[in-house]
Amino acid sequence: MTTKSRSPRILECTLRDGSYSINFQFTAVDTSVICSELEKTGFEMIEVGHGIGLNASKTGNGVAAETDEAYLRAAADVLSKAKFGMFCIPGIARLEDIDMAAEYGMGFIRIGTNVNEAEQAKSYIERAKKHGMFVAANFMKSYATLPADFAQKAKLSQSFGADVLYIVDSAGGMLASDLEDYFHAVRSVCDIPLAFHGHNNLGMAVAHTIRAVELGAIMVDTTLQGIGRSSGNAPTEIVVALLKRMGLDSGIDLLGVMDVGEKYIKPLMKASGLDSLDMIAGYAQFHSSYIGIIREYSIKYRIDPRRLIMGLCEKDRVNAPRDLVDQIARNISTESSNVLTARFRWDKYFGNEQNPDK
Repeated sequence: MTTKSRSPRILECTLRDGSYSINFQFTAVDTSVICSELEKTGFEMIEVGHGIGLNASKTGNGVAAETDEAYLRAAADVLSKAKFGMFCIPGIARLEDIDMAAEYGMGFIRIGTNVNEAEQAKSYIERAKKHGMFVAANFMKSYATLPADFAQKAKLSQSFGADVLYIVDSAGGMLASDLEDYFHAVRSVCDIPLAFHGHNNLGMAVAHTIRAVELGAIMVDTTLQGIGRSSGNAPTEIVVALLKRMGLDSGIDLLGVMDVGEKYIKPLMKASGLDSLDMIAGYAQFHSSYIGIIREYSIKYRIDPRRLIMGLCEKDRVNAPRDLVDQIARNISTESSNVLTARFRWDKYFGNEQNPDK
């Protein structure tokens, strides 16, 4: 019998990225139970905590059901083999938050910066390495810079001490050829191991995850049932099944992980069907964390938020400066062809009380 090749490691992020879908309300009990179940099915790396990461609840980024300490304790108390970790955005998280997490035995950390701000990760990477953590540099909105420039940032992160670099399709709008360009560009300048985190706005999260594996990614991210920010992530169950079809041994019990997803996560999922705001976010490569600003100016000028998203991303795919959003919204409002039509489900996204067509 032929021995299967070892697959890339799956970083299971249901308890972190999935928390966006439930307003960061996973409890410590949820964390303990799901961590335990994931470890039993064979996962080696499990991400927990607030979707935005360490210290997010204290910095105006949505208040999670538990403190960072409670999430860390919940994972530490039940995991004996799998490593647990958290997300960390410099400026939201502080260096002392990494020190605190180390006290609970946290085994890995992902330092997330916008791709054009990779320098901000230096002190955070160094602090985490000091504690012996496995450190991933996570380039959010990777698509916002050219592959050659991305590669230079990758080289920089490697010099800081990062163990792996994530190519991140934050808006779920990348093409397979984009992914290939980033992989090849990095490989031309340095040998830092690569990983991939994708979102599913245009239905490509699974395909891109598998393509990343084919390109040599040592880690890929998934969530049970695909739960996650915006239209979600690559579903853990499907990626595990495809890796098996490819002859790659993930060490994960396929039926077991399906059972975990159906029991604990499927009941939390929203109604099925395609969401036009999610699709436009993928098409325009818009990060859904700025949807509140889009909402505000769409209501103010009574315009279709999808047009505002597209207009913004023609100018800026990394941030959503209020003055720029206001200017674009004002311009759209003066164009008669762009008036909001009754076909748009305004009530679904923004509430009937603000419906211009009500």
